[in-house]
Amino acid sequence: MTRSRRLAALALSGAAALSCAVLTAPAPAHAAPAVDTPVATVQLSSTLPTEIDYTWAGSSGFRYRLPENSGALQWADYPGVTPPAHAGPDDLSTGTDVLTTVSGATVTQRHRSTGVTATVTVPSGQTYRTASGWSVLTQDAAGAPHVLRAAADGTTTDLPVTGLPEGAQLTGTFVTGGSVRRLAVVYTRDGATDVGLVDLADGTFRTYLTGVGTSPRVVFNDRWLVDGTRAIRVDSAPGTAPSTITAPFFGEAQAVVGDQLLAANAMFLPGGTTPELTAVSLTDNTARTLLADSKGSYLATPDGGALATAGPSSVDWHVYRVAPAEDGTAATGKALDLPAWQAAPDGMTLAGGELLMYGNTTHTGGIYGFYGIPLDTAGRPTGLQSRRGPTLQGATCPGGDAACPQLEALGDGRVASLWTDTQGEEHVLAVGLDTTTVADAPTGDAGGRIGTGTGRYVLYNGGTPGSQRVTDVPRGATAGATALDRTRTAAAVWGQRLWTPGSTQGTVVAYDLKTKKNVATVDTGAPCAPSEIQAVNAWLYWSCGTAGPAGVYDRATNRAITVPAGQARLADGCLVRENRTTHELLLTDFHAGTATTRTVAVLPGADQNTGGSTGRWAVDRFGGNVAYLTDRRQVAIVTAGVPTSALAQMEAQTDPQPGGPTTANPWRPVWQLNKPSTWRLTLSNASGTVVRTLTGASTAAAVRPSWDARTDSGTFVPPGTYTWRLIAEPRDGQGAALALTGTTTAG
Repeated sequence: MTRSRRLAALALSGAAALSCAVLTAPAPAHAAPAVDTPVATVQLSSTLPTEIDYTWAGSSGFRYRLPENSGALQWADYPGVTPPAHAGPDDLSTGTDVLTTVSGATVTQRHRSTGVTATVTVPSGQTYRTASGWSVLTQDAAGAPHVLRAAADGTTTDLPVTGLPEGAQLTGTFVTGGSVRRLAVVYTRDGATDVGLVDLADGTFRTYLTGVGTSPRVVFNDRWLVDGTRAIRVDSAPGTAPSTITAPFFGEAQAVVGDQLLAANAMFLPGGTTPELTAVSLTDNTARTLLADSKGSYLATPDGGALATAGPSSVDWHVYRVAPAEDGTAATGKALDLPAWQAAPDGMTLAGGELLMYGNTTHTGGIYGFYGIPLDTAGRPTGLQSRRGPTLQGATCPGGDAACPQLEALGDGRVASLWTDTQGEEHVLAVGLDTTTVADAPTGDAGGRIGTGTGRYVLYNGGTPGSQRVTDVPRGATAGATALDRTRTAAAVWGQRLWTPGSTQGTVVAYDLKTKKNVATVDTGAPCAPSEIQAVNAWLYWSCGTAGPAGVYDRATNRAITVPAGQARLADGCLVRENRTTHELLLTDFHAGTATTRTVAVLPGADQNTGGSTGRWAVDRFGGNVAYLTDRRQVAIVTAGVPTSALAQMEAQTDPQPGGPTTANPWRPVWQLNKPSTWRLTLSNASGTVVRTLTGASTAAAVRPSWDARTDSGTFVPPGTYTWRLIAEPRDGQGAALALTGTTTAG
């Protein structure tokens, strides 16, 4: 397989969030520490829709089991449905809500919505075959069918079935579900297989379809009987030939509802066709989609309706009730929301109010994916899980790499990760803006680690001693480049700046990756050449090693703040670290100039990996919140408690679109901000008249509009220079709006 084909099968993920808060009083040594209550707990969900087994259905609801949920029986009532109030074997129509249990020769019938019960005793010499509503079908020793029903005096009435052709041999196929008035019976005679209906009211039998084959798929209701593409009205005169269904549909017949044949679960679909539940009119041979994205479990119900599963994804998957309308059509309504089955996350990260997770969601070995869940400013989900990258086939981690997968959320909707090809070379990959694109930057090295990264820039520390480089994956790129290749030191990327130790003790230097020169030197007061540097907004974190000391320097106020030492992750006004002995997840709030620490959570004692911030916990550098993995393999999220910095631009890509913009080649600027926003972009001509206004919400913390050179009315603008003005409002409501301006060209 070529490298490009292998990369087309990739996906990554990450999930984390940062939360900061005030100091709590230390607990006694013998007591468990006080921890935060999560605002939300979410899971990585299987991408395969949940299977459901229907064990009974009636006019009031249905009973089911979920095989993934230990198979326990559960009930679902139809919303807004009033079941029949009267119940008794003397009224067959009320049998649409009857549950039947069989014990030896005793058949117990219970009307679910009223509780009325009846008992049918199977006579000696007869064998129970099936039941429909208040009626029980048996066969005697000679094979002849009988209809049994409970009488008012407690006895059982026995109605022999009449009308079967001479020499007919029942095959044992008895079809129920579409009616409580009728029941389908398949029989053979003279080498042929035919099907007919028993009228359960009087026991009469009539053949409707002949030559149906040895495995007919019979569906019916009180109007129609269908097998394959042949359909016949139940009330047609004897001798009437069946009609042929000519409307195209894919899948097997599942039920007849009103005058509609429902078909689904095709074994093969033409290219570009998605699974659906199709309604085929038996009166005019037209077909329409009744439920899009429908497959899986179907059941014809005794009230002439059906149950069907459908939904756009496994996390938006439902049971629908299909009911007949007065005009013979079929109507649908949600009857039950089906929970998605849990998958195990192998990695997570968090950025700009997005929880990003990576793992196997298919229950198939070696198949991995990258998925995201949007969050509000408090960390609560605002949407469902969605796929955020292509499928990854095979492991991304070399054998024995306990810290893998390595994930770095870039704050622009993407996640960077390391992937090792079959030749052992590592690649820095970035995915997340869609389900197919992989941006790939080969490193020419192996055994390396991802450092920090934001937007287009990712720091890579190679396995070769002293090797360090910054990978550049700008907008629209599928092949990354090397922005800087240098000898390894402590380093951090924030926006378009690389922060590294200066030439004198305690200083840190900012190198601009675009202008290729040093642009700032900061004296942090560190008593060493830092062995670790992190940067977020105006905050610079430094450490002299695992034993410390460590500190944060506030470039906005020129304050030096002492913070606890240890493996930590910097965010906006907070530092999060894990005590590897007690497994406490500790949050240090330093935004006011003094460090105070509290326990966010106590993590599971068993590590997923070596305890890095992409396996057990993660922090959101782009706006706050903390996320961590629970002992149930779920992700818990804690709300931030520290004011965020003002909205600011970290990096921008606003150069004009070559050869554009056009509808096919629009101008797609990117403004990388430091936290999520809602935005408004205007474009004005040379006279100052606004010709186009675009609005939207950031992708994580990146503003990504698209302009096709059209005006608000849809006409193309004349060639020339246009002034753009971006107004971004912080989504968390903290701080002032950000205003930026510049020019671009059209034509």
